[in-house]
Amino acid sequence: MADVVLSINGITKSFAGNKVLDDINLEIQRGSVHALVGENGAGKSTLVKIVGGIYQPDSGTICMNGKTVHFAGPHDAINHGISIVHQELSLVPKMSIAQNVFSHREPVNRLGFIKWAELYRKTRELLKPLGLDIDPGRPVGGLSVGVQQLIEIAKALSTDARVLILDEPTSALSEKEVDMLYKVINDLKSRGVTSIFISHKLPEVFRVSDVISVLRDGRLVGTVRKEATTPEEIIRMMVGRPLGDLYPPKSSRVGERILSVENMTRVPAFRDVSLELFRGEILGFAGLVGSGRTEVARAIFGADRIDSGRIMLGGREVKIGSPRDAIRHGICYLTEDRKDLGLFLTKTVRSNIVASSLSKFVTRNGFLRKHEIEESSRYFVDYFRLKPSDDRALVMNLSGGNQQKALLAKWICAGPKVLIADEPTRGVDVGAKSEIHRHLRQLAESGVGVIVISSELPELLGLSDRIAVFNSGRIAAFIDGKGATQEDVMRYATL
Repeated sequence: MADVVLSINGITKSFAGNKVLDDINLEIQRGSVHALVGENGAGKSTLVKIVGGIYQPDSGTICMNGKTVHFAGPHDAINHGISIVHQELSLVPKMSIAQNVFSHREPVNRLGFIKWAELYRKTRELLKPLGLDIDPGRPVGGLSVGVQQLIEIAKALSTDARVLILDEPTSALSEKEVDMLYKVINDLKSRGVTSIFISHKLPEVFRVSDVISVLRDGRLVGTVRKEATTPEEIIRMMVGRPLGDLYPPKSSRVGERILSVENMTRVPAFRDVSLELFRGEILGFAGLVGSGRTEVARAIFGADRIDSGRIMLGGREVKIGSPRDAIRHGICYLTEDRKDLGLFLTKTVRSNIVASSLSKFVTRNGFLRKHEIEESSRYFVDYFRLKPSDDRALVMNLSGGNQQKALLAKWICAGPKVLIADEPTRGVDVGAKSEIHRHLRQLAESGVGVIVISSELPELLGLSDRIAVFNSGRIAAFIDGKGATQEDVMRYATL
C-alpha cells in the first residue's frame, strides 16, 4: 500500500448556497509532488484552504498519517506540518526579511528579547537553498515581487512543513528563479516532504509533478500519474471537451488606420516611438522587462504624461492628459493588475461592469437608468459565461479567471475604439485563456483596434496580426504575425 501522508475524504463546501466542492476524495503520497489543476472556479483554492485550516468543510474529513485531524484555524494546520504559500503575498513591507519569515516565532532569550544573531542565521539558512544571498535585516518592501515570492516560500519552510502547498508559486518569478524553485522542490522531495503544486501552466506541471489531479466544477474528475497522460488529455479533463485551437484565426483583412503615435517620448522610459494601429487588427507589444512596452501603453492611455510627440485618433490629433481623457476618446486600458488597479473588489459584478460607462446610463435629470444597467450587466454576464451567474455577487468572491473576464466586460461595455490589453490572460487557466483570446479577436473583427501586451511569446505569436518589438525604450522592429517565430522576436528584443 502506498505511504499516504494526507487523505481528503468526502469534502463538501458551499458558499451562499453555491456548492464549490462536491464530495472530494483524494490521497496524497508522502514525498511526492502532487499537482492540482482545473479551470478557474473549479475549487482548487477552496480545497487547499480547507486543508490549510482557513475554511471549515460542510462535511467530510481530513486524515494525516492515517489519523483524522480537525483544524480550527491555520495555526492548527501548521502545527500538524501543513504550510501554504499563497498566490497573493502576505508579507509586511516595513518589516525585515527575517521578521517576516519568523513572524511571531522569533527566537527569544529568557527575558523575552529577540536573539537577533540567531534569527538572522536561521533566515540565511532558509534563503540559501532558494538562491537568495541577501541581508536578512533588509525591509521586504524594496524587493522585487519575484524575490518576495521566494521569501514567502522560505517562510513556509521555516515551520518545518511536511506538506507544502504551493498556489501558483511561479506567477511572479523569473526563469532563473523558477529553475531555483524546481531545485528546492526536488530537494524537499528527497527529504520526504510532500508538495501540492497548483498551477495553470501545464508545461511546468508536467516538468515538476509526479501525480496530477483534475478538478472541474467542484468535483474531482480524476487522478493520473504524469507519465500515463498528456497535456491534451489533462485539458480535456479540465474543460470537459477538446479545447480545439487555443488561438482563433487571424484577421484576413484590416480596415483604415484608427490610431497613430508619432515620435512619442517620455525620458527615460522610451524615446521617439511611432506606430500605427488599424481597425480589425490585433497589434502585439513584445519586449523584455524594462523595454518600454507597458510604459508606452500607459502613455497612450494618459496614465503617464509624455515629454513630446502626438497621438492621432481617426486622423485627428487628440490631447490625452489623463485616463479620463482617453476613455472619453474611446481608448481603454485593461491593466495587468486587476485586483489593485482594474476592479472594485468589494463591489458587485454589476457595478464593476458599468463602472467605466456610467454616463451612458444617466438621464438628463441626473438619475441612473437602473433597469438598463441591469440589462447591460446581465448581457455581459451571459456573454462571458461568468460564474456565478448572479451579477449581484461580489467581485472579490470570483475566481481569477472570472475576475479577468469581468474586467474585460467592463471595458467592452464602455464601447472602445481602441483597447489596450496588458497581460490579458495572466493567472487564468487554459480554458479561460481560450475564451479571452476569442473575445479579443471578436472585438477586433467588430472594428476595434486591439493592442495586446504579453510576456508569453506563444500567446503574442498566436494572437497578433503584427508584433511591435520593444528594446531599450524604442521599437526595434515590426514583425508580421503570420509565420513569425519566438527566435525572430527575441533577436530584436535582445540585440
